[in-house]
Amino acid sequence: MIAVALAVLAAASNALASVLQRRAARTAPAGQAFRLGLIAYLIHRPAWLGGIAALIGGFAFQAGALLFGGLALVQPILVVELPITMMFIGCVFRVRLDRRSWLAVGVLTGGLVMLLLGAMPSEGHQVPSRMLWAVATLVTLGLVALLLTVARLATGAGRAAILGVAAGLGFSFTAALMKQAVREVERPSTLFTTWTVYAMVLAGLVSLFLLQNAFQSGPLVAVQPALTVADPVASIGYGVGLFGETIRLGAWSVLELFAVGLIVYGSTLLSQSPPLRRQKVMAAGT
Repeated sequence: MIAVALAVLAAASNALASVLQRRAARTAPAGQAFRLGLIAYLIHRPAWLGGIAALIGGFAFQAGALLFGGLALVQPILVVELPITMMFIGCVFRVRLDRRSWLAVGVLTGGLVMLLLGAMPSEGHQVPSRMLWAVATLVTLGLVALLLTVARLATGAGRAAILGVAAGLGFSFTAALMKQAVREVERPSTLFTTWTVYAMVLAGLVSLFLLQNAFQSGPLVAVQPALTVADPVASIGYGVGLFGETIRLGAWSVLELFAVGLIVYGSTLLSQSPPLRRQKVMAAGT
Protein backbone atom coordinates (compact mmCIF):
# COMPACT_ATOMS: atom_id res chain seq x y z
CA MET A 1 0.00 0.00 0.00
CA ILE A 2 2.94 2.35 0.64
CA ALA A 3 4.12 1.87 -2.95
CA VAL A 4 0.61 2.60 -4.27
CA ALA A 5 0.23 5.78 -2.21
CA LEU A 6 3.66 7.09 -3.24
CA ALA A 7 2.93 6.25 -6.89
CA VAL A 8 -0.30 8.30 -6.77
CA LEU A 9 1.60 11.24 -5.25
CA ALA A 10 4.20 10.90 -8.00
CA ALA A 11 1.42 10.96 -10.61
CA ALA A 12 -0.08 14.13 -9.09
CA SER A 13 3.32 15.84 -9.04
CA ASN A 14 4.00 14.85 -12.65
CA ALA A 15 0.56 16.10 -13.69
CA LEU A 16 1.22 19.51 -12.17
CA ALA A 17 4.66 19.55 -13.82
CA SER A 18 3.13 18.79 -17.23
CA VAL A 19 0.57 21.59 -17.03
CA LEU A 20 3.09 24.19 -15.87
CA GLN A 21 5.69 23.15 -18.46
CA ARG A 22 3.06 23.13 -21.19
CA ARG A 23 2.01 26.66 -20.21
CA ALA A 24 5.59 27.86 -20.67
CA ALA A 25 6.57 25.76 -23.70
CA ARG A 26 3.67 26.93 -25.88
CA THR A 27 5.12 30.47 -25.87
CA ALA A 28 8.50 29.29 -27.22
CA PRO A 29 9.37 30.23 -30.81
CA ALA A 30 8.80 27.43 -33.31
CA GLY A 31 12.40 27.75 -34.53
CA GLN A 32 13.69 26.48 -31.17
CA ALA A 33 12.34 22.97 -31.71
CA PHE A 34 14.95 20.22 -31.18
CA ARG A 35 17.52 22.82 -30.06
CA LEU A 36 19.14 23.45 -26.69
CA GLY A 37 18.01 27.04 -27.13
CA LEU A 38 14.54 25.83 -26.19
CA ILE A 39 15.77 25.04 -22.66
CA ALA A 40 17.64 28.38 -22.51
CA TYR A 41 14.36 30.11 -23.35
CA LEU A 42 12.27 28.12 -20.88
CA ILE A 43 14.62 28.54 -17.94
CA HIS A 44 13.57 32.19 -17.77
CA ARG A 45 9.87 31.29 -17.48
CA PRO A 46 8.65 31.03 -13.82
CA ALA A 47 5.92 28.54 -14.80
CA TRP A 48 8.53 26.21 -16.32
CA LEU A 49 10.73 26.42 -13.21
CA GLY A 50 7.68 25.59 -11.10
CA GLY A 51 7.06 22.62 -13.37
CA ILE A 52 10.64 21.42 -12.89
CA ALA A 53 10.23 21.66 -9.11
CA ALA A 54 7.06 19.58 -9.33
CA LEU A 55 8.86 17.10 -11.60
CA ILE A 56 11.67 16.69 -9.06
CA GLY A 57 9.04 16.02 -6.40
CA GLY A 58 7.49 13.43 -8.70
CA PHE A 59 10.86 11.69 -9.13
CA ALA A 60 11.31 11.60 -5.35
CA PHE A 61 7.87 10.04 -4.79
CA GLN A 62 8.51 7.60 -7.64
CA ALA A 63 11.86 6.53 -6.17
CA GLY A 64 10.15 5.88 -2.86
CA ALA A 65 7.42 3.86 -4.57
CA LEU A 66 10.01 1.77 -6.44
CA LEU A 67 11.78 1.10 -3.15
CA PHE A 68 8.65 -0.61 -1.85
CA GLY A 69 7.22 -2.06 -5.09
CA GLY A 70 8.18 -3.32 -8.54
CA LEU A 71 8.12 -1.52 -11.88
CA ALA A 72 5.17 -3.58 -13.12
CA LEU A 73 3.12 -2.34 -10.14
CA VAL A 74 4.30 1.25 -9.71
CA GLN A 75 4.45 2.47 -13.31
CA PRO A 76 0.91 1.43 -14.39
CA ILE A 77 -0.47 3.36 -11.40
CA LEU A 78 1.09 6.47 -12.91
CA VAL A 79 -1.64 6.32 -15.58
CA VAL A 80 -3.80 8.27 -13.11
CA GLU A 81 -1.53 11.17 -14.03
CA LEU A 82 -3.72 11.72 -17.10
CA PRO A 83 -7.05 12.39 -15.37
CA ILE A 84 -5.25 14.43 -12.69
CA THR A 85 -3.61 16.45 -15.46
CA MET A 86 -6.98 17.18 -17.01
CA MET A 87 -8.28 18.42 -13.66
CA PHE A 88 -5.28 20.75 -13.38
CA ILE A 89 -5.93 21.94 -16.94
CA GLY A 90 -9.44 22.89 -15.87
CA CYS A 91 -8.04 24.99 -13.02
CA VAL A 92 -5.02 26.57 -14.72
CA PHE A 93 -6.54 27.24 -18.15
CA ARG A 94 -10.13 27.61 -16.86
CA VAL A 95 -11.43 24.87 -19.11
CA ARG A 96 -14.68 23.26 -18.01
CA LEU A 97 -14.68 19.53 -18.67
CA ASP A 98 -17.84 18.19 -20.31
CA ARG A 99 -19.59 14.86 -19.77
CA ARG A 100 -17.58 13.21 -22.55
CA SER A 101 -14.33 14.15 -20.85
CA TRP A 102 -15.40 12.66 -17.53
CA LEU A 103 -16.59 9.51 -19.34
CA ALA A 104 -13.12 9.21 -20.87
CA VAL A 105 -11.53 9.62 -17.44
CA GLY A 106 -13.79 6.86 -16.09
CA VAL A 107 -12.95 4.49 -18.94
CA LEU A 108 -9.22 5.12 -18.55
CA THR A 109 -9.29 4.65 -14.78
CA GLY A 110 -11.40 1.50 -15.12
CA GLY A 111 -8.90 0.13 -17.62
CA LEU A 112 -6.07 0.75 -15.17
CA VAL A 113 -7.86 -1.03 -12.32
CA MET A 114 -8.68 -3.95 -14.63
CA LEU A 115 -5.05 -4.17 -15.81
CA LEU A 116 -3.69 -4.29 -12.26
CA LEU A 117 -6.28 -6.84 -11.12
CA GLY A 118 -5.64 -9.03 -14.15
CA ALA A 119 -1.85 -8.85 -14.19
CA MET A 120 -1.37 -8.99 -10.38
CA PRO A 121 2.26 -7.85 -10.78
CA SER A 122 4.70 -9.13 -8.18
CA GLU A 123 8.16 -7.76 -7.48
CA GLY A 124 11.13 -9.71 -8.79
CA HIS A 125 14.51 -10.14 -7.13
CA GLN A 126 16.64 -10.69 -10.22
CA VAL A 127 19.74 -8.51 -10.45
CA PRO A 128 20.16 -7.41 -14.08
CA SER A 129 23.51 -8.30 -15.63
CA ARG A 130 25.52 -5.81 -17.67
CA MET A 131 24.52 -7.75 -20.78
CA LEU A 132 20.81 -7.28 -19.98
CA TRP A 133 21.38 -3.56 -19.43
CA ALA A 134 23.27 -3.31 -22.71
CA VAL A 135 20.43 -5.01 -24.62
CA ALA A 136 17.79 -2.85 -22.91
CA THR A 137 19.78 0.31 -23.67
CA LEU A 138 20.27 -0.56 -27.36
CA VAL A 139 16.59 -1.44 -27.82
CA THR A 140 15.50 1.77 -26.10
CA LEU A 141 17.86 3.94 -28.14
CA GLY A 142 16.72 2.25 -31.35
CA LEU A 143 13.05 2.82 -30.62
CA VAL A 144 13.59 6.44 -29.59
CA ALA A 145 15.64 7.10 -32.75
CA LEU A 146 12.86 5.59 -34.88
CA LEU A 147 10.22 7.72 -33.15
CA LEU A 148 12.30 10.87 -33.61
CA THR A 149 12.69 10.12 -37.32
CA VAL A 150 8.93 9.73 -37.70
CA ALA A 151 8.27 12.84 -35.58
CA ARG A 152 10.38 15.01 -37.89
CA LEU A 153 8.09 14.00 -40.76
CA ALA A 154 4.93 14.84 -38.82
CA THR A 155 3.47 18.19 -37.75
CA GLY A 156 1.21 19.60 -35.06
CA ALA A 157 -0.65 17.18 -32.79
CA GLY A 158 0.77 14.16 -34.62
CA ARG A 159 4.35 15.21 -33.91
CA ALA A 160 3.44 16.04 -30.31
CA ALA A 161 1.92 12.60 -29.75
CA ILE A 162 4.91 10.78 -31.27
CA LEU A 163 7.33 12.78 -29.15
CA GLY A 164 5.10 12.03 -26.17
CA VAL A 165 5.56 8.30 -26.81
CA ALA A 166 9.34 8.79 -27.10
CA ALA A 167 9.40 10.75 -23.82
CA GLY A 168 7.25 8.09 -22.13
CA LEU A 169 9.66 5.38 -23.26
CA GLY A 170 12.58 7.46 -21.99
CA PHE A 171 10.98 8.05 -18.60
CA SER A 172 10.17 4.34 -18.36
CA PHE A 173 13.83 3.47 -18.94
CA THR A 174 14.77 6.15 -16.39
CA ALA A 175 12.45 4.44 -13.88
CA ALA A 176 14.19 1.10 -14.53
CA LEU A 177 17.55 2.73 -13.80
CA MET A 178 16.02 4.37 -10.74
CA LYS A 179 14.85 0.95 -9.52
CA GLN A 180 18.40 -0.36 -9.81
CA ALA A 181 19.84 2.76 -8.18
CA VAL A 182 17.66 2.58 -5.06
CA ARG A 183 18.83 -1.01 -4.64
CA GLU A 184 22.52 -0.14 -4.97
CA VAL A 185 22.71 3.12 -2.99
CA GLU A 186 22.93 1.76 0.53
CA ARG A 187 24.46 4.89 2.09
CA PRO A 188 24.60 8.56 1.03
CA SER A 189 28.36 8.18 0.51
CA THR A 190 27.74 5.64 -2.27
CA LEU A 191 25.43 7.97 -4.20
CA PHE A 192 28.21 9.30 -6.43
CA THR A 193 29.99 5.98 -6.95
CA THR A 194 27.09 4.09 -8.51
CA TRP A 195 26.93 4.09 -12.32
CA THR A 196 23.15 3.73 -12.41
CA VAL A 197 22.74 7.11 -10.71
CA TYR A 198 24.62 8.88 -13.51
CA ALA A 199 22.81 6.84 -16.17
CA MET A 200 19.47 7.66 -14.53
CA VAL A 201 20.22 11.39 -14.51
CA LEU A 202 21.32 11.31 -18.16
CA ALA A 203 18.25 9.32 -19.26
CA GLY A 204 16.00 11.62 -17.28
CA LEU A 205 17.48 14.76 -18.84
CA VAL A 206 17.15 13.36 -22.37
CA SER A 207 13.55 12.35 -21.64
CA LEU A 208 12.85 15.82 -20.26
CA PHE A 209 14.26 17.39 -23.43
CA LEU A 210 12.00 15.16 -25.55
CA LEU A 211 9.02 16.12 -23.41
CA GLN A 212 9.68 19.86 -23.80
CA ASN A 213 9.77 19.42 -27.58
CA ALA A 214 6.49 17.50 -27.39
CA PHE A 215 4.87 20.34 -25.42
CA GLN A 216 6.27 22.88 -27.87
CA SER A 217 5.00 20.94 -30.91
CA GLY A 218 1.32 20.58 -30.03
CA PRO A 219 -1.48 20.60 -27.44
CA LEU A 220 -1.17 18.93 -24.07
CA VAL A 221 -4.17 16.72 -24.87
CA ALA A 222 -2.09 15.17 -27.67
CA VAL A 223 1.05 14.74 -25.57
CA GLN A 224 -0.32 13.53 -22.25
CA PRO A 225 -2.24 10.43 -23.39
CA ALA A 226 0.74 9.22 -25.44
CA LEU A 227 3.14 9.90 -22.58
CA THR A 228 0.94 8.39 -19.89
CA VAL A 229 0.19 5.16 -21.78
CA ALA A 230 3.69 4.54 -23.19
CA ASP A 231 5.43 4.80 -19.82
CA PRO A 232 3.59 2.02 -17.88
CA VAL A 233 3.34 -0.35 -20.85
CA ALA A 234 7.10 -0.12 -21.46
CA SER A 235 7.79 -0.39 -17.73
CA ILE A 236 6.04 -3.74 -17.52
CA GLY A 237 8.45 -4.97 -20.19
CA TYR A 238 11.46 -3.57 -18.34
CA GLY A 239 10.24 -5.02 -15.06
CA VAL A 240 9.80 -8.52 -16.47
CA GLY A 241 12.91 -8.49 -18.66
CA LEU A 242 15.37 -6.85 -16.29
CA PHE A 243 14.20 -7.59 -12.77
CA GLY A 244 12.34 -10.87 -13.18
CA GLU A 245 9.01 -9.39 -12.10
CA THR A 246 6.01 -11.55 -12.91
CA ILE A 247 2.54 -10.89 -14.26
CA ARG A 248 -0.26 -13.35 -14.84
CA LEU A 249 -0.48 -14.60 -18.40
CA GLY A 250 -2.51 -17.38 -20.01
CA ALA A 251 -6.24 -16.70 -19.96
CA TRP A 252 -5.57 -13.51 -17.98
CA SER A 253 -3.87 -12.04 -21.04
CA VAL A 254 -7.29 -11.53 -22.64
CA LEU A 255 -8.40 -9.37 -19.72
CA GLU A 256 -5.09 -7.50 -19.70
CA LEU A 257 -5.23 -6.74 -23.42
CA PHE A 258 -8.82 -5.57 -23.05
CA ALA A 259 -7.72 -3.34 -20.16
CA VAL A 260 -4.92 -1.82 -22.26
CA GLY A 261 -7.50 -1.25 -25.00
CA LEU A 262 -9.70 0.62 -22.52
CA ILE A 263 -6.75 2.77 -21.44
CA VAL A 264 -5.90 3.63 -25.05
CA TYR A 265 -9.56 4.27 -25.91
CA GLY A 266 -10.06 6.44 -22.84
CA SER A 267 -6.92 8.41 -23.63
CA THR A 268 -7.98 8.92 -27.26
CA LEU A 269 -11.51 9.93 -26.26
CA LEU A 270 -10.11 12.39 -23.77
CA SER A 271 -7.74 13.92 -26.32
CA GLN A 272 -10.73 14.52 -28.64
CA SER A 273 -12.74 16.34 -25.99
CA PRO A 274 -13.87 19.74 -27.43
CA PRO A 275 -13.27 21.70 -24.19
CA LEU A 276 -9.73 20.35 -23.92
CA ARG A 277 -8.99 20.98 -27.59
CA ARG A 278 -9.84 24.62 -26.98
CA GLN A 279 -7.06 24.62 -24.37
CA LYS A 280 -4.55 24.73 -27.23
CA VAL A 281 -5.78 28.16 -28.30
CA MET A 282 -6.03 29.43 -24.77
CA ALA A 283 -2.52 28.24 -23.90
CA ALA A 284 -1.05 29.83 -27.00
CA GLY A 285 -2.33 33.19 -25.87
CA THR A 286 -0.79 33.02 -22.42
